[in-house]
Amino acid sequence: MLDSQQCPDCQRINEVLSRVGDRWSVLVIISLARYGTLRFNELKRNLSISQRMLSLTLKELERDGLVNRTYHPTIPPKVEYNLTPMGQSFREPVSALGYWALDNLAAIDAARADYDAAAAEKQS
Repeated sequence: MLDSQQCPDCQRINEVLSRVGDRWSVLVIISLARYGTLRFNELKRNLSISQRMLSLTLKELERDGLVNRTYHPTIPPKVEYNLTPMGQSFREPVSALGYWALDNLAAIDAARADYDAAAAEKQS
């Protein structure tokens, strides 16, 4: 087991990965990478995410320096989101993860079905 002496930055790495690696953050990054600047409701509609969850996710991504929030004082008010330079640098690893998931959906579904069948057999 690694302790803080062997990996002094492991806790920090874990903190960053838990934030930027969660499901909604990854999908927001992929969406902004693909479409550029989007309004809140465009993101909400694209991702089928609740308003509360999107709001929390965007605030955390903004706090982490991955997303810009631009407020336009128009009537009605307009708020747009896009990736910062650091967010742009995160596009490649996030996209790779997304494409890996898409490429392996069938295999993952099959593995889950096999596992569930074996687990059900053990219980009966």
